Amino acid sequence: MCRGAPAGTLTTRNLMVPWKGSRKVEREGWLSLRKSAEANWAQARADYATAVTLLDAGVYYASVFFSQQAAEKALRAANIEKTGKNPKGHNLIQMSNNLDAPLEVMNAAAELNPEFLGARNPESADGVPAQLYDRRSARMHLRAAQTIVDWIKSII
Repeated sequence: MCRGAPAGTLTTRNLMVPWKGSRKVEREGWLSLRKSAEANWAQARADYATAVTLLDAGVYYASVFFSQQAAEKALRAANIEKTGKNPKGHNLIQMSNNLDAPLEVMNAAAELNPEFLGARNPESADGVPAQLYDRRSARMHLRAAQTIVDWIKSII
């Protein structure tokens, strides 16, 4: 403890940090998670709208990527809301499983799961992502994202 620091704080490089066990940190942690859930949900809706716009513009690989991102952020928001934890990684199947998602949502998650890398990374896609996706594929991925986003909307 440093001279002049209020009781219940530790100081590191002149920064006062409340003890991890304090109620203030617990409350701030909960508020931070709540804000994170809200931010992820808002971004999920924006990413979904972006996926629609890119599909309409014929930029299919990017539409697929934003479909995956919409689903991931919606699932992340629901996981934070329901479990109080921000899931690590990008595994949509695991995030869906954490929520006891119905089979339709699990199938949509499985469809979108590889697109985190595949829709933007030539090494993961075994080719140029911009040349690997067509309108039909982009629409299928967008429907999968919509399945997840609609289900999340119904549970949070």
